[in-house]
Amino acid sequence: MSLALSPSHETLRIEEAVNEVCPWSGKPIAADSLTLYNGAVVGFCNPDCRDKFAAAINGFEAALQARRVSSAGLFQ
Repeated sequence: MSLALSPSHETLRIEEAVNEVCPWSGKPIAADSLTLYNGAVVGFCNPDCRDKFAAAINGFEAALQARRVSSAGLFQ
């Protein structure tokens, strides 16, 4: 999992979430579907949406890292 995301979802509190609706579905967030992203608690309607977010973030970060390496003239 990305360093930007929290691997420990059970320690997060729904009251601390920066959003009230799931960014994927638009449904209300659930206490069992939280993650920490860039220091903020982000909520989702279910664990599948949370995990979909994690996969998307990891994909973006991998692409950005590959671009940084390529731009620097380095090889991974």
